[in-house]
Amino acid sequence: MDARRELLHLRSAGVSFVLDVAPDVPLILHWGAALPDDESVLVALRDSAAPAVLDNAPNAPRVFSVWPSEYEAWAGTPALEGHVAGAATTPRPVLRDVEHEARADGGRIRLVLDDRLSGLRCTADYDLDPAGVLSAVLAVERDHSAGPEPYTVSALTALLPLPSAAVETLDFTGLWAGERRPQRSPLLDGLHLRRTRRGKPGQDSPYVMMCGERGFGARRGEVWSAHAAWSGDQRLLVERLPEGAGVARSVLGGGESLAPGEVRLAAGERYSTPPVLFAWSDEGTDGIARRFHDRLRRRERHPRSPRPLTLNSWEAVYFDHDLERLLALVDAGAGVGVERFVLDDGWFRGRRNARAGLGDWIVDEQVWSHGLEPLVQRVRAHGMQFGLWVEPEMISLDSDLARAHPDWVLGPAVGLGPPARNQYVLDLGRPEAHALVLARLDDLVSRHRIDFLKWDHNRDLLEAVSREDAGRPAVHRQTLAVYALLDELRRRHPGLEIESCASGGGRVDLGILDRADRVWASDSNDPVERIPIVRWTQQLLPLELIGAHIGDARAHTSGRVTDFSFRAAVALFGHAGIEMDLTRADPSTLRDLTAWAALYRELRPLLHSGEVVNGDPEETDPGTWLFGVVDPSGGDGVFLWARTASSGAGQSGRVRFPGLDPARSYAVRVRDEFGGALRNQAEDPAWVTRASMAPPVFPGAMLTTAGLPLPTLAVQQAMVLHFEAI
Repeated sequence: MDARRELLHLRSAGVSFVLDVAPDVPLILHWGAALPDDESVLVALRDSAAPAVLDNAPNAPRVFSVWPSEYEAWAGTPALEGHVAGAATTPRPVLRDVEHEARADGGRIRLVLDDRLSGLRCTADYDLDPAGVLSAVLAVERDHSAGPEPYTVSALTALLPLPSAAVETLDFTGLWAGERRPQRSPLLDGLHLRRTRRGKPGQDSPYVMMCGERGFGARRGEVWSAHAAWSGDQRLLVERLPEGAGVARSVLGGGESLAPGEVRLAAGERYSTPPVLFAWSDEGTDGIARRFHDRLRRRERHPRSPRPLTLNSWEAVYFDHDLERLLALVDAGAGVGVERFVLDDGWFRGRRNARAGLGDWIVDEQVWSHGLEPLVQRVRAHGMQFGLWVEPEMISLDSDLARAHPDWVLGPAVGLGPPARNQYVLDLGRPEAHALVLARLDDLVSRHRIDFLKWDHNRDLLEAVSREDAGRPAVHRQTLAVYALLDELRRRHPGLEIESCASGGGRVDLGILDRADRVWASDSNDPVERIPIVRWTQQLLPLELIGAHIGDARAHTSGRVTDFSFRAAVALFGHAGIEMDLTRADPSTLRDLTAWAALYRELRPLLHSGEVVNGDPEETDPGTWLFGVVDPSGGDGVFLWARTASSGAGQSGRVRFPGLDPARSYAVRVRDEFGGALRNQAEDPAWVTRASMAPPVFPGAMLTTAGLPLPTLAVQQAMVLHFEAI
């Protein structure tokens, strides 16, 4: 085999991925900054890839392959963990076939390996997309000639090597109403494994695992990252061994988190990992976000139409579904500029509280004597879209469905554990349960011409075993069943939009977003909590996919009271909406809402297409936040400047605005049509005072390099700055 056929190189958007396919198990030579498409460079990379032979070590150099195992003297997490009745635990795959398709903007590689010890055919699929995101999918298939004992897959993990420059890790934790809280630590020897066991990623999901140079930030430093595009149990890891990984220092990877015995392969059966998406950047975490956003926006089904301003009924009426009250709410919404009305929980049979009705997806005739149609007609008369809340994966024991089919509840045959959120999980892996839910949802969408489903998921899957399948773990099967349900519903209704909600942001991943049009980032509308939630949800998702609503002055989750202008400024940065009872709002609030809605419609073309940029915390005084969206072609920018806590500094000083074009000039406007922010100062910086009369013009080079002095805001205040390119 000549060098060009042995060395496979994918390049796209400043990223390279290089494999040496000459050995029995191909070696990963490079993933990161783009290399020249030059054979001599690739040959040199291969020829320099053998590390030293260490003392008290195997007598051959350790290498790092696409399928790392003990045979290669890799003592870390292997690609494959499993067994056949307790044996065949040390795989030795050998390459059998290679497919390679290189494009100017990426390409794909498929490797097929056979492992005689386990009777498995192993495949590794790599795809580098035009955004520079590398997708890795590993799969194993049991040979038809294998014996009668199944192969139990304990774990299958896609892994890539990291260089010694990666010395810090950043991932996430969180809780209900406080999702995606970053946590940072030095990368030490050993395994840093984040594994979820909730049947969904969860509010404490690791979300995106990032490793980078010391002190990497929003706009600086080299960063390597991984995301598991899977909506069930998952795992992300970074691992460093004293001897390294080939010539690399550490490894990064992930896959699905499997319960014992969950995947057992009989002859001819196959299991594959979800896509594990790897992104590299030499421009900090914003560079990682830019690649994920670019990937998402290139999807055929990515939302293209303007994201409608939404009014959701939940925090306005809760379970009190009185038609006249809801009609008045619709009318009030139309008056301020609402474009989509969503009827939340409480519309279906027996659902007067959170303890009953889930599973009975039929309109409650006792509450809706004429069905939903009078409400739908009023919504349509105002030119609005109509949306409906559902939670199809769940079941209440107090429901007609549970009484008729108690064995459809996911849980042990010996008896169910305690409920969570007063509910249980419906076993959608049962074909008859799946068919019933699909039929009910299909009928609802067809009958009421529903534009949007708020698809909720309000509890963890604990003791998630199927009675139909002899009590075997069922999260994997349940996740695939949910995907199939969503896929078929969208096939029947191509225009239907769906939101992924899971007690807020408990299921935010790129597996569910292959089937959904936005996520509900959190059940908290408290802007103090929302600012960091939205800032870090941006790490994976562009703003048009992030639901962001204005709630009441007193937040329903935290009890914190905040000014309207603060809540409104924060809610602009996402797919905006309203979560309050407009029928009780005073005229002043309605005027401010109307002005805010008009501003949202004006700015959303930029907010929902531009590049997300973030200020680094150490560049501003403590307690402040700066993030925004800029037109990457050098056009406008919109930024949020917010204060959530006090600091010792008397003034904020100059703050730089990343992402603007240094070659352009910008007219700067303070967009406070919906109300101004309180200050802790006698007077604003002079340019802000001038801006109230006519927008001052500043060179982009000054704005990005030196910055502007910003007002010292009072605590829990925010302002929106609009930079118009001239």
